[in-house]
Amino acid sequence: MIVRKLKDIRKSDKHVKSEGWTSDRLLLKDDGMGFSFHVTTLFAGAELHMHYQNHLEAVLILKGTGTIEDLGTGETHELKPGVMYALNNNDKHIVRPETEILCACVFNPPVTGREVHDENGAYPADVDAEREPALSD
Repeated sequence: MIVRKLKDIRKSDKHVKSEGWTSDRLLLKDDGMGFSFHVTTLFAGAELHMHYQNHLEAVLILKGTGTIEDLGTGETHELKPGVMYALNNNDKHIVRPETEILCACVFNPPVTGREVHDENGAYPADVDAEREPALSD
């Protein structure tokens, strides 16, 4: 059994910061669950261009409001508490938080904990565990 406290994760190297968001990675690849689980905060006013080419993601909005635009279809969907979206086709998208958004995210395959978005808005397929973390402040 794995038991972790969000407040402890937020004080550790599993609290990842990048432009427009922070991610608290509660479960990672090394935990052997076959997925990773994150609590993520998206900052109001950010425009987050993402395209997870190597991962599938499901997101549940817990707090806050905004929109997600599916760049493949041009559709825009409202984000608010209780809304879930799943990027089941590695969908290229833009998230636009109107207020700070708190969400729970699941990634498959699991991330290692060292990832931040690359120039395409993706996480790499896997990050070599021997490398230094690619975290930005």
